[in-house]
Amino acid sequence: MNKTWLIIKREFSTRVRKKSFILMTVLGPILSSALFILPAYLASLPEDERTVVILDEPTLLDFDKGKESLKFKYLPPQEFDLELAKEFFLENEDYAFLYIPLSDSGDPDLMGKNIMLFAKGDVSIGVENYIQSRVEKYVQREKLKAEGVDPGIIARTKGKIKIRTLNINEGNETESMAPIKMGIGYACGFMIYLFVFLYGAQVMRGVIEEKTSRIVEIMISSVKPIQLMAGKIFGLAAVALTQVIIWIGFGGLFYFIAMQFFMGDKLDAAQIAASKGIETNDAAFEVFNIIGSINFPYILTCFVFFFLFGYLLYAAMFAAIGSAVDKESDTQQFMLPVSLPLIAAIVVLIRALDQPDGSLAFWFSMIPFTSPIVMMARVPFNVPLWELLLSMSILVITFLVITGMAARIYRTGILMYGKKPKLVELLKWLKHK
Repeated sequence: MNKTWLIIKREFSTRVRKKSFILMTVLGPILSSALFILPAYLASLPEDERTVVILDEPTLLDFDKGKESLKFKYLPPQEFDLELAKEFFLENEDYAFLYIPLSDSGDPDLMGKNIMLFAKGDVSIGVENYIQSRVEKYVQREKLKAEGVDPGIIARTKGKIKIRTLNINEGNETESMAPIKMGIGYACGFMIYLFVFLYGAQVMRGVIEEKTSRIVEIMISSVKPIQLMAGKIFGLAAVALTQVIIWIGFGGLFYFIAMQFFMGDKLDAAQIAASKGIETNDAAFEVFNIIGSINFPYILTCFVFFFLFGYLLYAAMFAAIGSAVDKESDTQQFMLPVSLPLIAAIVVLIRALDQPDGSLAFWFSMIPFTSPIVMMARVPFNVPLWELLLSMSILVITFLVITGMAARIYRTGILMYGKKPKLVELLKWLKHK
């Protein structure tokens, strides 16, 4: 046990001192935050102003009010036909040209089908959808008039409804947090998937490097193969867990800064209003208030468990693969069976977020090779305790069994050179005592 501990300390100390670890530990949360913040910031920027030339022969539509980034230039139908309007558009630097023809039958549907939008390049989807929606509203309005219905009455009867979704549990009513829970579940599941691949591959590469450099022959003379494999796996597990804890700390810090920077004044005003018994309807404040009511200690505890044992399970398999080959290019035939469950877990993850109590989510959260990812998608939705404990138990038992099998392959393969083993040979190594 003392020798295993020495290997763990060696693996941990050498990995955390690397520049790549330090850079990823610092830049990882920043880049992850940028993936969420940057698109929102870019979306908030004002769009470039674009001009659309319109030849509206029936003079029916009015586009002047609507999309702020668009300007509309109307051509008089008395002076322009389609060909002249095209020439005018090509001679100027306008963004697009919209042609609305006359309809002999007066049928609004037929008029809508003959409308054409010309551009010198590809038209923005937003612009196309905006113009199409305005035309559709006109067609609907004309149909209502044809049926003797006043469109103004229908417009006045429209209203926006916001439905409150409440969870009832043992007589207590709480606001539903489904979107936020989905975000937390996805982040936890994807992080496990990412770190299992990232650090599992490092275990495999480390074993291959030590094997090809013949360092392992010296190490085997003083420690048992199982101790060497366990030390490498648990050492990298400590490195991965350290990085995750730092990332979580950065995430909490960014959340606190964002809350104070974007919501500081509103939070103070809401607290003053709450002390006076006045209700607030600010949506952003409600989101932050809901986030504060989530049981993060429970979620983090489950995350650390499934992260650790999910990594350890796959790291044992990666170590066995690394011991069986002499170079990384020979690992492809063994990587597919190991990678498929992880890929399947990511696919099911999306379904589990939508239906956390569904049968598909349940069974994939019980299968040990997919449970670390799928179960973490379900944990924020208050999964029944017996299901959580059963999934944990199956995962731990499977880890012990797989580690024992991987140790047998590692013991035989670590000292074999010059031969590319097949899957059948690995199965034979499992029988060696």
